[in-house]
Amino acid sequence: MRTTPLLRVAAVALAATASTVAVTPARAAAPPLSTPTAIAHLDLARGQQPENITVLPNGNTVVTFAFSRQLAEIDRHGAVRVLATLPAPAPGSATPALTAPFLGGVVRADDGVLSFIYATGTADLTGIWRLAPGGTPERVTALPADALPNGLARDGRTGFLYAADSVLGTVWRIPPGGGTAVRWATGTALQPNGFLGANGIKIHDHAAWVSNLDNGTLLRIPIRGDGTAGPARVVATGLPSIDDFAFTGRGDQILAALNGSSEIALIAGDGTHTIALDHSDGLQNPTSLAVRGDRVWIADAAYVTQQDPNLLTARLGRTTSH
Repeated sequence: MRTTPLLRVAAVALAATASTVAVTPARAAAPPLSTPTAIAHLDLARGQQPENITVLPNGNTVVTFAFSRQLAEIDRHGAVRVLATLPAPAPGSATPALTAPFLGGVVRADDGVLSFIYATGTADLTGIWRLAPGGTPERVTALPADALPNGLARDGRTGFLYAADSVLGTVWRIPPGGGTAVRWATGTALQPNGFLGANGIKIHDHAAWVSNLDNGTLLRIPIRGDGTAGPARVVATGLPSIDDFAFTGRGDQILAALNGSSEIALIAGDGTHTIALDHSDGLQNPTSLAVRGDRVWIADAAYVTQQDPNLLTARLGRTTSH
């Protein structure tokens, strides 16, 4: 991976954020997670640093490699197949906050179409892209050049996409299939505080749930009946360098990636949290998770550690969500 001065600053910012808020002492492979296992050890020199992840019906995963402009499939044995390489921006371009072109969130629709985020600091490339099975990548929604869209979520009820913008402190709402994005939610709770604000995003229980990396918080923004955003509410705090997250399927219980400290937090329905996995389990700056049934996939980008970016899996046991 090409490491620019600002990317080095970004790594320092993640590490600093992790140390500013006290967290529950880590216990390796604490319930409900067990048997963490590396599926794939990725190639740092080739820029294989997974930023976001989605699981395919066959158990393979699709990841975005943050700074190599690549979308890739990783099979159950760890083999990597590049699905698409996005076009490079014009020389001299600089992505907000990161400088390098950045691939962020990825989601899959029922028809197999992958939607994902690409940010370059240029108006011609920044936005929502899609890749149909057997097709070529195309941009379907433009976003401003000064934006840093990061997390991406799809509302399974309506097909609308929601993108969390880490620099502009905005959640964008995108029609099914693409089209014009609208500023769906804004406000102080989504803003950055030195580095990156709104980061991960998921749709759950008629609301958009959004993490703020700088603030170490998790927000819930209701989706009203007319599609507009209700008032944001902080549902969890004390989550330093929180990146993306996933619901476990047990009510409002969440597993969240704490990037800078290389930990996975289990957030209960009342907002309290414990640490379920840590560096001793193989975590290397986790960025995102995916859950299906009793299995969890974790993408590790090694942004700070700069060693062994990987894809881990763990078993998800039953716990009580309160």
